[in-house]
Amino acid sequence: MRTQKANYIGSVALVFGIILFTTGCSVQKNSLLSSTSSSSAALQIVGATSVRVGDSTDYTLQNTSTTDTSIAWSVNGINGGTNATGTISSSGVYVPPSVLGTVQHVTITATSATGSSRTASLNVELLNPLPVIQSAIGTDTGAGFVDIEVKGTGFTTGSSATIEGVTATARAFSSTSMQILLPATALPSSVISVAVQNPQPGAAASEAVVVSVTRASRPSIVPDLGSPNLPTTSYDYVAYAVTSLPQHYAAPGGAVAVTDNTPVTNPITNAGATLGRVLFYDKRLSVNNTIACASCHQQANGFADTASLSKGVQGGLTGRHTPGISNAKYYARGHFFWDERANTLEDQVLQPIQNPVEMGMTLADVSPKLAAVNFYPALFQAAFGSPDVTSDRISKALSQFVRSMVTYHSKYDSAFAPNGGPPNFAGVFTASELRGQTLFEGAGGVGCARCHGTAAHISATIQNNGLDLVTTDVGAGNGQFKSPSLRNVALRGTFMHDGRFKSLAEVVEFYNSGVQANPNLSQLLRNPNGTPRRLNLSAQDKTDLVAFLATLTDNSFITDPRFSNPF
Repeated sequence: MRTQKANYIGSVALVFGIILFTTGCSVQKNSLLSSTSSSSAALQIVGATSVRVGDSTDYTLQNTSTTDTSIAWSVNGINGGTNATGTISSSGVYVPPSVLGTVQHVTITATSATGSSRTASLNVELLNPLPVIQSAIGTDTGAGFVDIEVKGTGFTTGSSATIEGVTATARAFSSTSMQILLPATALPSSVISVAVQNPQPGAAASEAVVVSVTRASRPSIVPDLGSPNLPTTSYDYVAYAVTSLPQHYAAPGGAVAVTDNTPVTNPITNAGATLGRVLFYDKRLSVNNTIACASCHQQANGFADTASLSKGVQGGLTGRHTPGISNAKYYARGHFFWDERANTLEDQVLQPIQNPVEMGMTLADVSPKLAAVNFYPALFQAAFGSPDVTSDRISKALSQFVRSMVTYHSKYDSAFAPNGGPPNFAGVFTASELRGQTLFEGAGGVGCARCHGTAAHISATIQNNGLDLVTTDVGAGNGQFKSPSLRNVALRGTFMHDGRFKSLAEVVEFYNSGVQANPNLSQLLRNPNGTPRRLNLSAQDKTDLVAFLATLTDNSFITDPRFSNPF
């Protein structure tokens, strides 16, 4: 644009202005016109009035004189511009911001720093980039879906893919990559057309590319993963987890009973928990039939994972350690995950299914996938009165099964009298276990029970336990995390939300000497002067604490067939 002649531009502008004045008509913004100063020899900025992110534009100042020897260029009043608004060089080359954010309009200004200090400005609209596809591949998962991965540049928030004329939303997305999952039945051909569409402002589509779909060797839409081996008469989950609980759990108004988070809209039923058990162990809930809920929540480990981080459908790792889920119904706050991001257990059980790292499905896809499996309609009929498979029913059934995972057959529980009388720990525990209990419960000891309370040994709220001096994971806010029940804790092998400790001895030593003075450290772990507590435990004290924690292991629970894999 610099090669255009000033006189020619001026003539065009003059004629155009006369027409506008004499006819009174309105016109669209012209990319070669600008607002100028009131000087008779007004300056003009010539250049585009809209610029796409990723492009650069050259602006020229017209109607300069011999006295205008020094020109300063600015964006939104800042000489040279900024990363947020885009930058402009001393010669008028404007480079927009790398990502279109809240700034979608800018004003480019050129000022003559000599002569009469004349100024010209031009309003410029910023547009989303033009998406470009560099590569795309399609793979039939063999589970009734085609996984399409598109790589390129210029993908932005709200980008979608058009596949064979149908718009699809990505299940995983970045500025250079999109992953789209479509039913295999919607893509009968092994060759398909894919394009990427960016939204307004500056909506634009890439050139379409042809993708070859690699079909799975197994022809069936839903591979045969087997059918569940269920008893003729269903297990009595209601008796086990509701009506026949021991008194130290079930006593009305007792410390445990009042923490029950079961909603009135989803009580435990035998048919519902049975369906939940099948769903919990069924790998069909994942996109490639390789991961079930039980893949990470393993019964032998108290429904936790011994690995620091768990592996998902494509081998990726979860963001946090997989906690144990026994006694989940006795968390009074009713929120789930380490950071409590799920408001209810019903919300929580659906999130791993949809997580692209963990199971990689969508709720819209999982329901018809399960409905096509021959044994599910009857299970849903028994649980909910009709064979319809819906994400709401999946949520309720899984939640019923998880809430039925109450553990109360440990050595600790054997000290309680069946009629609810005072427990006889001295008659059940070894001397070491008894000393450990005294330390744990705080009668002249360390008081672990202040956080891990009641006979269910579950926390009452979130806490920052001082793992780090500077918070690296904010958790539920300020480095606070929910604590799972300590029942079966000795079976887990890995501890804390990031899995940093590999033994209970390491955990005890952390609380003995390692709690950090994090600004948000729980008051329960502080001395009266605000410093972290140091327990000053002896070697025997530490051994005794670990011995007591082992009394919370429920060996019948970790082998109970009602909670085992039915496949």
